Parts: sequence; C-alpha cells; structure tokens
Amino acid sequence: MLTSKRHLFEIPAGIAYFNTAYNAPLLNASRDALVVAAGAKSRPWERTPDDFFADAERARELAAGLFGGGADGWAVIPAASYGISAAARAIEPTLRSGDQILLLDEEFPSNVLPWRRTARERGAEVVTVATPADGDWTAAVLAHLGPRVKVAALANCHWTNGARLDLVAIGAACRAVGAVLVLDATQSLGALPLDLQAVAPDFLVAAGYKWLLAPYGFGLMYVAPAWREARPLEETWLVRDNASDFANLVRYSDAYRPGARRFDVGETCATTVLPGALAALEQLQAWGVPAIAEALGAVNAQIAERLEALGFTLPPAELRCPHMFGARMPEGFSGDLVGALRAKNVFVSQRGTSVRFAPHLHVTEEDVVSLLDGLEACAKAAQAG
Repeated sequence: MLTSKRHLFEIPAGIAYFNTAYNAPLLNASRDALVVAAGAKSRPWERTPDDFFADAERARELAAGLFGGGADGWAVIPAASYGISAAARAIEPTLRSGDQILLLDEEFPSNVLPWRRTARERGAEVVTVATPADGDWTAAVLAHLGPRVKVAALANCHWTNGARLDLVAIGAACRAVGAVLVLDATQSLGALPLDLQAVAPDFLVAAGYKWLLAPYGFGLMYVAPAWREARPLEETWLVRDNASDFANLVRYSDAYRPGARRFDVGETCATTVLPGALAALEQLQAWGVPAIAEALGAVNAQIAERLEALGFTLPPAELRCPHMFGARMPEGFSGDLVGALRAKNVFVSQRGTSVRFAPHLHVTEEDVVSLLDGLEACAKAAQAG
C-alpha cells in the first residue's frame, strides 16, 4: 500500500487537510512547472507552432494511459461546466418534446443547469432521482430508466457524501433503453478506478483541481466515437486540420482535427496551465489509481469506525466510495463542527446534510489522530451542551 507522500506537497506540519473533494493541494512539481511555464511567456520568440499543441497532446496520452479510451477520445477543457455544456450542445438536436433527462437529487449545479436549459429549448422534461432512503443510488437510478429517458446525467459517486453508483450496470441499462450516458466524474476521476470500456459512457467530464491534483483551469472530457462528429461548444481555430500552418490560417478550414479534439476549449493548446496539469497526471500515473484508492480507503476506514462509534450516520460500507465519504451528524448534535475542527487546524467540509471527509496521499498518521481527537472533543462538547 502507498504510504504518505507529504513531502511532495507544500503542507506545513500541524495542518490536517481532509478536504480534497473541495480543492486538492497542488503538488510541488506542478507548482514548479507552472512557474517555469509562466516565465516562458516572457520569451515568446522561443515558442514554435509545435509548442502550441505538444502539451495538449501529452495530456491526451496521459489521460488515455490512466483511464482508457485512446488519446483521440480525450478533449482538454477548462471546467466541468464547459464539458457538460458541450455534451448538452451535442445531444440537444436528438431530443424531442416529452423526452426525459435524468438527474440525481442534490447534484452539483454544473450537471444540472445546462440540462435545464436544454430541456426548456427542446420541450424535454428533467426528472430527478430522489435520494434513496437505503443509500442505494444504483437501484434508484435503474428504477427510473425507461423508454422516455433519453439522457442520464449522473456521477460515479455523489459529491455530497461519496455514495457510489455502479456505472457498469447503469451503462448497460442506458444502452438497453437508448439513453445517452453523461458522467460528471469530477469527484472520482484520479482516485477511484474506472473501467471506461465496461461503463461505455457517451461523455465523461472532470474538473482537474480536485482528485486529478491539477491547477484550476484544467479539466478532461472523454467523448465516445459515436459523438466525435457532433457540433462542439465553440469554433476555435486551434482544432482545425490546418491549425499548425500559421502562415496559411487565412485559408479557413471547416475540417476538424481528428477524434475529440474539436471539443477542446479555445486557446487550450497555448495555456500556461497545462504544464502543471501534466506534472499531476504523471504523478498519478506513477502511483496508479487503484493504489491511490486502496490507500485512501484505509484512511477513511479508520475515520468511519470512529464516526460510527460517535453516533454519526454513514452510507453502508458497500455503497460508498473508498476515497471520500460523508456522514450525518447525530441527533441533537448542534453547533459548527466544520468550524470547530478548523480552529484545531483540521479541515473538512459540509455539503447538504453530510460532513464530508476526503483525504489524499498528503495525509499522515498524525493528521488522522488530530482528526479523530478533534471529533471526539466536539462530540463531548455537544453532549455537555
């Protein structure tokens, strides 16, 4: 099992950070790469046309090596909202009045708002899967998948509490009813193994600043072969087949570069953010996603055991993700738990009714002790009050 990699991050002693699902700390290697990239912009005469494309192509190669799908299947995007909006734009012409778009209850806005607009413009209906009392999102989604559902916009795990969805089963059910499967994997890609071939999503997007450990402004989008001829969200010159011929850019081309590249955000190939993202993806590749999930699962098992002893309510172990989870506070537990822990330099977050725990490999045994001791102290204070 992977041990703590604290030395690869700039996190001071005494800081116990269990909030990767909010914002991951940047790797030192990514920070250094960003500084070098920013400095290179001071010397534009050294930059060649090939340099506008090399980093984005490397990002596609790393994404394919980490997650599958082949390099041609990946686009470089700036945010999950961009990727979901691009997917919605591509799918929109196929929708008709009365069609249904399936969403999860309390889903993150990036995977809700684009679908609301699409539904209004096409006369479709947004259907929300209610939070299941037993925590089994997979069964709840499968129960809603019928012939009227044309889009299932889902996630690998629920962002508020880490409840896991069986995407292989859901993907098969979507194909059976003819529904397009769109995944926001922001809260799982890079920390939870994903069999892209078995799930076979039509679109998958992920913001990079969480579990991909990348800088703000970088994300990934996978596009299945059936959709690679669809209309992209924008018409940037960098994704055209003549983009590298700078002398002849006035000879406008209507042909796109192959694969999912048409879905790249404009100026992606020239951004200074990419070198920092590449360093992060290379580090994830060196660790391996299964090993990351195993290590984080061991940390979270310790936390979960203590929370249950304190009376917190957790999703069943078999229905939650190894890398992050949420817990509802016990009855009568009042006060600001997140704030009380922050005062002890222990950082978690609350989303909806769940207090969320999301470590990464920067966490040490001392951090875990600080968190558990802090929870114990807060519980005693609540009881005393």
